[in-house]
Amino acid sequence: MKVIGFAGYSGAGKTTLVEALVALMKQRGLRVSVIKHAHHHFDVDREGKDSWRHRKAGAYEVLLASDQRMALMREYPQPTEVSVHDMLAQLDPSVDWVLVEGFKHGDVPKIEVWREQQDRLDKGKTIEPMFAHDAKVLAIATDTPALLPSLPAQPVLDLNQPQAVLQWLLANADALKYKTFEYKN
Repeated sequence: MKVIGFAGYSGAGKTTLVEALVALMKQRGLRVSVIKHAHHHFDVDREGKDSWRHRKAGAYEVLLASDQRMALMREYPQPTEVSVHDMLAQLDPSVDWVLVEGFKHGDVPKIEVWREQQDRLDKGKTIEPMFAHDAKVLAIATDTPALLPSLPAQPVLDLNQPQAVLQWLLANADALKYKTFEYKN
């Protein structure tokens, strides 16, 4: 499998780009998985459903399965930082691509999605791009390359042209092959 992250500030367009790439990859017959960073409290279950009741009763894991999908929910007794590698280990290794959305500090190759955001500028906050200090940023996807705070050494991709981003991914597929490695939790 090949793995690429999409990292950037909230509102930069990560989800829109990943959604477009998934559709384009599927059109090409590729199997794609997505790992998405979620904020603290989220739930995929609904109150009153059997799986919700099992979790609330104290089950550590609840796996739901039908003939169309499977979902695994795991409850951590304490807040736990799960690494991107832990999540990748949970996925079907036979997929062609895994697109990782979020996880700015994750140690997988990534494309920085950068958009100058007026709301942050209005509040006096500096939008610091990652490409200058994160060696895992292999390219920058932006709709305003002239507004980048500095000239990146990495390729600049058009955020509004997901087909061009896909072409870059396919051209660099060999470098994006996931290599598992030993690491400490």
